[in-house]
Amino acid sequence: MKKEITFKELKDSGFTDKSINEEIQGNMIAKIKAQEPVFEGLWGYEDTVVPQLKKAILAGHHINLLGLRGQAKTRIARSMVDLLDEYMPIVKGSEINDSPFNPISKFARDLVHEQGDATPIAWVHRSNRFFEKLATPDVNVSDLIGDIDPIKAATLKLPYSDERVLHYGMIPRANRSIFVLNELPDLQARIQVSLFNILQEGDIQIRGFQLRMPLDIQFVFTANPEDYTNRGSIVTPLKDRIGSQIFTHYPKSIELARAITEQEARISHEDKSRITIPNLAKDVLEEVAFEARNSEYVDAKSGVSARLTISAMENLFAAAKLRLIETGSDHTSVRLVDFISIIPSITGKIELVYEGEQEGADGVAKMLIDNAMMVQFEKLFPRIPKLEKEGVSTPFTDTIDWFNDNFLELNYTDEDAEFKANLLMVAPLVELVDEYCTKFSDEDKLFCMELVLWCLTVSNKLDKSENDNAFKFDSVGIGSQFFGNN
Repeated sequence: MKKEITFKELKDSGFTDKSINEEIQGNMIAKIKAQEPVFEGLWGYEDTVVPQLKKAILAGHHINLLGLRGQAKTRIARSMVDLLDEYMPIVKGSEINDSPFNPISKFARDLVHEQGDATPIAWVHRSNRFFEKLATPDVNVSDLIGDIDPIKAATLKLPYSDERVLHYGMIPRANRSIFVLNELPDLQARIQVSLFNILQEGDIQIRGFQLRMPLDIQFVFTANPEDYTNRGSIVTPLKDRIGSQIFTHYPKSIELARAITEQEARISHEDKSRITIPNLAKDVLEEVAFEARNSEYVDAKSGVSARLTISAMENLFAAAKLRLIETGSDHTSVRLVDFISIIPSITGKIELVYEGEQEGADGVAKMLIDNAMMVQFEKLFPRIPKLEKEGVSTPFTDTIDWFNDNFLELNYTDEDAEFKANLLMVAPLVELVDEYCTKFSDEDKLFCMELVLWCLTVSNKLDKSENDNAFKFDSVGIGSQFFGNN
């Protein structure tokens, strides 16, 4: 916290008063010249969104971030705080962050006029220069712009015509700051109209007061294209006053999606040290979201948020942690059978079309997991043939034949040693994975063995049944029976 000084001390320090655009631009340019990242933690936007953001800032534009849910729109807006100076001087006691060099409220103007160089100066940290409002239908002009405060009028014994009885809304209080209005189409059209002058001329009017208050604000709006038809729209004159509209998007590769999930998932250091998650498991998890975005059962207009995989990753670790607690073990690895625990993360994050509703949310979630596994499987192993020619073996024949006389039960709660021993019993499966996954770690090889079994069941080469504690793999026509019937 910087100590308070006088206006004279501020001027003697060589401080230069700047608009918020000049401030953000100057700090961004300094970062670019120093070859530092301008926006931290925005994976996959380096060649698309970030260059557009830089140009919009250099142009001094207000910005509208347009994209589906879970595309880091709010994160982008919040990251702009890092482009502000660490501290900003204001006239002490000002409600609207008045600059002593150019005060705009009556309070600040009078104080600077009366005290001149002795005017007390306070400092505002950049973390307090970020204002965010969700545009819900109940937001009104008083919330955003302001209104007459009858209590002020009564306390100060002033008429309603006096500027000092005004109560400033969120936007005037965000003077010389960043103001983010989320889900702009949800804002009623008559409220959107109240923003016209602020965006174009930078001033406001409250209850017909003939005052000009040239606010200095960097506006960032966010909007979801789905809202344009479902809940509202951005009125054309307002859209016309927003300098740059920038489209966001979902990550375009599994690697970028993994980086986002690992950055955002809330997993403690202790859990990370005790729970290993194979790289292949991370890829399967991300593939679930990619499959959902392309699924005929999922509403593409609603999008599939990156929060799906973030939540799913947290659920995977939770499943493994529960196993540690129940078995009293010190360490475990995430297993493919643990993926059943991510179903709640999927069903709560996708909007289904009519066909999806017919299948049921759980059914669609399981289908997405199966599809994701098949995609990753076919990157490692030959494709499983739909029909087998008599007398012609495939890489999977020996594994399938093993189940003619045996079955395999994989329990969620087995300790790692027992779980591994059960998998290693299937000798043809071990040989298959050793042949095609030579560069994989031991944890990944075990996961590959599960993947082969799972995909053989998806391809109807084996049967898979489950109860509350385990999956059972068996030959076709037998495994679907209740556990214990064999």
